[in-house]
Amino acid sequence: MLRLCCHGGNHDDSAPPKLRARLRAIAKETDRSVHSLIIEAVEKHAAYEEQMRSLVKEALAADAEIDRTGEVHRADDVHAWAKRIAQGVATPRPKPWRK
Repeated sequence: MLRLCCHGGNHDDSAPPKLRARLRAIAKETDRSVHSLIIEAVEKHAAYEEQMRSLVKEALAADAEIDRTGEVHRADDVHAWAKRIAQGVATPRPKPWRK
């Protein structure tokens, strides 16, 4: 269970005093509860962690694909291709630099 006690309680697992003070100040300035700030922060961090895990999984799969096919692309070719895509220009994928 997550416990960041910011109501002045005295728990061994509470947030450090400076963090509690920061949270209380932000809550007061934004007319929100400390609890809502904590929940929002935890939600954002959980989303960040999930995104990082997804990116790592995607990178490992791409690395395995390189090992399987031996295909790699020149960075300049990929960047130019991505720029054309971003500009809305239909363009074929770059050809592998090495197989």
